[in-house]
Amino acid sequence: MFRLSPLASFPLRFSAYALSLLGLIVSLIGLTFADADWGWGVLVFGLLTALGTYDVCQRGRTVSRNYPILAHLRYNLESFGPEIRQYFIQSDTEEVPFSREQRRLIYQRAKNVSDKRPFGSLHHMRHPGYEWMSPSLAPAHIDPSSLRLTVGAERAKPYSASVFNISAMSFGALSANAISALNDGACEGGFYHDTGEGAISPYHRRGGDLVWEIGSGYFGCRNEAGDFDPERFRENARDNAVRMIEIKLSQGAKPGHGGILPGAKVTEEIASTRGVPPGRDVISPAAHTAFTTPRELIDFIVRLRELAGDKPVGIKLAIGPPWEWFAIVKAMLDTGEHPDFVVVDGGEGGTGAAPLEFINRLGMPLDEALLLVHNTLVGAGLRDRVCLAAAGKLVNAFDIARAMALGADWCNAARGFIFALGCIQARSCHTDRCPSGVATQDTLRGSRLDVPTKAHRVASFHANTVAALAEMLGAAGLHHSSELGPEHISHRLTRHEVKSFAELHDFLTPGELLVGGAERHPVFRDYWESASADSFAPPETLAKLRDSKLY
Repeated sequence: MFRLSPLASFPLRFSAYALSLLGLIVSLIGLTFADADWGWGVLVFGLLTALGTYDVCQRGRTVSRNYPILAHLRYNLESFGPEIRQYFIQSDTEEVPFSREQRRLIYQRAKNVSDKRPFGSLHHMRHPGYEWMSPSLAPAHIDPSSLRLTVGAERAKPYSASVFNISAMSFGALSANAISALNDGACEGGFYHDTGEGAISPYHRRGGDLVWEIGSGYFGCRNEAGDFDPERFRENARDNAVRMIEIKLSQGAKPGHGGILPGAKVTEEIASTRGVPPGRDVISPAAHTAFTTPRELIDFIVRLRELAGDKPVGIKLAIGPPWEWFAIVKAMLDTGEHPDFVVVDGGEGGTGAAPLEFINRLGMPLDEALLLVHNTLVGAGLRDRVCLAAAGKLVNAFDIARAMALGADWCNAARGFIFALGCIQARSCHTDRCPSGVATQDTLRGSRLDVPTKAHRVASFHANTVAALAEMLGAAGLHHSSELGPEHISHRLTRHEVKSFAELHDFLTPGELLVGGAERHPVFRDYWESASADSFAPPETLAKLRDSKLY
């Protein structure tokens, strides 16, 4: 049998390692018998040989063992592959997760430079899924400053909210300078800043209106055991800067998922803010301990409202099984009490880092979630008493208008505002190496973010976006965002078929659920009657399926 010589059968994948060894040997001989310039060869080839030797001996990466030295080319190319796609390959309209067109618009509005575009749209208007707002032959003028609404009108301390605000982002997730700039921007622009569940830090207390988010960790209002502490809550909630309270049931980035802040990241400052011991792991449970049933949730809302001095109290949630949301609404009906507002967080993800499966496949997308919540409140006769907000990839005027057409009274944005701070969508938020100093606790990186400059950009982004919304609404012949309805937005189904949101979606009529209606709507028909104010559990028929695969 013919056999290859040992040299011919030497795997080519080891060639870089072999050439490095050969180069080191030649360089050593040259250094010994020639001149000192060969020392550079010894240094270069010595380092490559050391790397190759490490690759061959280590056991963690099979690719490196099979391709010593060469494997690192792959790792390096893979590491900056997203940047190559973002800057050189991605189209202007491809949203992964935010398109170049979206980011450029935010940067321009934040910097107060022209956001106009020449030569027509880059969007394919004939393609299915394209949407637009219908203009009127009788346009109106809207003062952008009038686009506000009253939340908690029944309360002693109602709040006049802008239609566009900063969504929940905690100190700890964002740097001190980023939080400071957001709060200063909110103060300058007259809109609210949601604290996120990480409590009210010193950087939130710079004059901007606050919505204090209370999560399952009860940061800023917890006792040593991690349970809710009413006295600590009262102390913070009655601060004049806190305008509303928001109970976070779940979030779009990772619904149903708890969290842990490693002890190494729990600095004295973060510990003081959150009310936890420094240097120890901090756990955010997946579920609240202050309540376990829908009825107890409503009782908790009432309790917080009383402790806060009758300020508006609401809930934020990402929608899961419809019967759980129905159970909350039934608890409202049974008790005669209700949250002052509901923030619907879409399953599109957000600033919070989360497992890939949670980001991609857990949680109802915003459109369906918002429509379900709005429909339920209308059908239960509660919509005029409960305000509704939307959050989830809403960064321009049409995004806001579209959400309002599906039922929202106002919209929140997180990523839009951190783009205004200078975020470049590096997607390294969870690594503590954010290149723009936004999502990091590295004091050197964070300190490079100039607070006065970025605060003004936050305010400018808000002002220019709300002004664009006012222009769109006026072009549609409307006088306020509250007039916007599903009939104003059109959706292309096919090249030859178009429907308005009013035709495309099934909207309930006021009080329809109270009189046994909504039989035409399968979700309400199947789950409304069986939902209970005393439990988040599924209907009995569905519970039985969990015990068997005999569907």
